Amino acid sequence: MIDKKTAKKVLDKLLESGGSFGEIFIQQKVLNNFRLDDNKIENASSGFENGCGLRLIYKDSTYYAFIDSREKEKLLESAKILSAAVNNSNINRALNLNDSASSYNISILKYPDKVLPDEKKSILTEVNNTARNKSSNIIQVTATLFDSEEEILIANSEGVYASYFSVKAFLAVSTIAAKDREIRTGYKSFAKTRGFELFEEKKPADIAAQSADMAINMLDAVNAPSGILPVVIGNGFGGVIFHEACGHGLEADAIIKNASVFKDKIGKKIASDMVTATDDSTLAYHWGSYKFDSEGCPSARNVLIEKGILTSYLLDIKSARKLNMSLTGNGRRQSYRDIPFPRMSNTFIENGNEDPEIIISSVKKGIYAKEFSGGQVDPATGDFVFGISEGYLIDNGKLSNPIKGATLIGNGPEILNKIEAIGNDLDYAPGFCGKNGQSVTNEVGQPTIKISAITVGGTGHSE
Repeated sequence: MIDKKTAKKVLDKLLESGGSFGEIFIQQKVLNNFRLDDNKIENASSGFENGCGLRLIYKDSTYYAFIDSREKEKLLESAKILSAAVNNSNINRALNLNDSASSYNISILKYPDKVLPDEKKSILTEVNNTARNKSSNIIQVTATLFDSEEEILIANSEGVYASYFSVKAFLAVSTIAAKDREIRTGYKSFAKTRGFELFEEKKPADIAAQSADMAINMLDAVNAPSGILPVVIGNGFGGVIFHEACGHGLEADAIIKNASVFKDKIGKKIASDMVTATDDSTLAYHWGSYKFDSEGCPSARNVLIEKGILTSYLLDIKSARKLNMSLTGNGRRQSYRDIPFPRMSNTFIENGNEDPEIIISSVKKGIYAKEFSGGQVDPATGDFVFGISEGYLIDNGKLSNPIKGATLIGNGPEILNKIEAIGNDLDYAPGFCGKNGQSVTNEVGQPTIKISAITVGGTGHSE
């Protein structure tokens, strides 16, 4: 990385033509990826990233450059070139840099670079064998094991000097089951911001078994009903609907662009009284957590909706200035090659008080949506369509047949107001969120929730 003296010289050079904000983002990252398919390791690759991004803001304009180096002279030369984009007689200087503080501190026990490739391959072999041994109906298993070690340094003209080291590990298992003419898939993943000790928390074989069970169960699925029905959405990955249909609309750049249904709604009721939703990057070891965001702001817990009232947006430096609001620690970017934007971290609906089984038993006839596949969302309106990858009929308060071909069609803000029961079984699911051509890690989450009525698209008929 670079010391404070060098960082300040680079920032002063950035600002010498009158910019209002200058920033240095340095990244060094090592990543490994192993993929198993068709009973064998199909791919084993490693990568290395090392570079610096320089950002200059003047009025409403942002100027950005990156170089694949962190050598002092190259940084100074790049800063000089970038500063030439601004032609103002006022010369600004960066504030003195001070070490930034964060309350997020975790311990890594088993660094990925200490885990031999053969051990990583054995994890995938175990996953493959476990899934295939579940049933002769399992015809394909695909598994990916990914890990990274990353060092970040951020310095900016407001005096921020923040550095941190991040370790991540991710395992995903996809299975395909077939019976007669039916083909069904199952997918499960497990990921943490930690080393390979994460597999002491949850065994790779258990992840494989869950993926296989999902595919096998869905082989006996019946056609999903269609119509307006009560729907119970399962905990964990069920939170993807809130993430997509509501969370993106709470990112401040959408507010500024008039591309969000939540514009001018701070302090107003937007959800059922029982709904409290949070974005929290301070959760220890969670996939979307971090010590500092990509702008050097400490991680934070931000309550977005409190008892149905909208309380906050998610902001980065530029949007916070534009809206005259406080930073929330949500300025994130994929790499040093990218400009940061407001992004979610770990976003979830908070626990309620009800027993999930009692929630299901309260539905005479409806749908239990446990897992979701792809979907489409319009952030400006909150309208969405989501496919159900694992779902079941609810008959007289009990789960019955698995269903196929089901979609949920609705509007995020409207659904928030139709939540009439929230369970006490909050869980999370890891994922990758794409926006503006960038992908970042995050988690979705929620307890079991009951929606009084939502349109279900299916090939069957509701009675």
